[in-house]
Amino acid sequence: MSYFDKNKRDLPWRDTNDPFRIWLSEIILQQTRVDQGMKFYNNFIQEFDTIFDLAKANEQKVLKLWQGLGYYSRARNLHFTAQYIATELNGVFPSNFIELKKLKGVGDYTAAAIASIVYKEAVPAVDGNMFRVFARYFNIEDDISSPKTKKIFWDLGLEIIDQKRPGDFNQAVMDLGATICTPKLPKCDICPLNESCEALRLNKVLELPVKLKKTKVSNRFLHFIVIENDDKIALSKRIGNDVWKNLYTFPKIETETDLLDKGWVLEEGLENKLSFISEEKHILSHQNLFIKYWKLNVSLKDINHFIQDVDFEMIALNDLDQYPLPKPIEKFINKYYLD
Repeated sequence: MSYFDKNKRDLPWRDTNDPFRIWLSEIILQQTRVDQGMKFYNNFIQEFDTIFDLAKANEQKVLKLWQGLGYYSRARNLHFTAQYIATELNGVFPSNFIELKKLKGVGDYTAAAIASIVYKEAVPAVDGNMFRVFARYFNIEDDISSPKTKKIFWDLGLEIIDQKRPGDFNQAVMDLGATICTPKLPKCDICPLNESCEALRLNKVLELPVKLKKTKVSNRFLHFIVIENDDKIALSKRIGNDVWKNLYTFPKIETETDLLDKGWVLEEGLENKLSFISEEKHILSHQNLFIKYWKLNVSLKDINHFIQDVDFEMIALNDLDQYPLPKPIEKFINKYYLD
């Protein structure tokens, strides 16, 4: 712990024991690097001083603040949980690991991080950093994608966690994994544990941890239709349990290939009014999105008729800052409309 005390990262949520701020930071840092998440954390804290402030905000505002961070279900869960704690728990966070896990969007790792940092409960926060540090230090060759292996690390963490400073212990492991015991190019020469690390002794550092299960990735072909009228463009709110839920995009056509055919039935006579604009590939954790943008060149009369059949609305360009957009749509609008 002495190494951590001297070398711990200076992070804005480490100068507080406020459960609201610790919870917010942990939700933001799920699937997100610290250097990227810090800006979003500061923006949220500036906008919402307490959990009651966050609970009173509308979801669209929360999603807009989250824009660019990805994994938007985290933002929706964040807002839902804030409302639950504010209304059902009178703004008081659960004070132990078991009860924290019952909150929407809070799993084992996040609950353990909050419980150990805020309430000094001696529970290990098992995440990718802990997997890597423990696997290398103790030479654990079990497949970390297996649920059985998680229990091995959990039990080991329970055994060795600092009972007096469990939060600092978990954060020390996080820092070690993020700055020294990194997946590639680990800095073993300056690691405070290098004299007793089994993987280093056995020359197996880059072989650990072991992860055998590969994520299945699917390909999707999306065609966004750009409709404009004067200083307005058409946006559609995404609903249903799919990527970018409750964010806004252009009206969408999805096809089985990258060709625009049999994916959508346009009003008769409009098919030939589509002109290609650009294309890109957007990579998500489980999906490759092959995106094409098309402009629909129609008169105001045709647009008004079109809107009756498709669920979207015409939004003034000056009002776009109120609408949460997926990264590809934001990038397209910035390039073609706001530059």
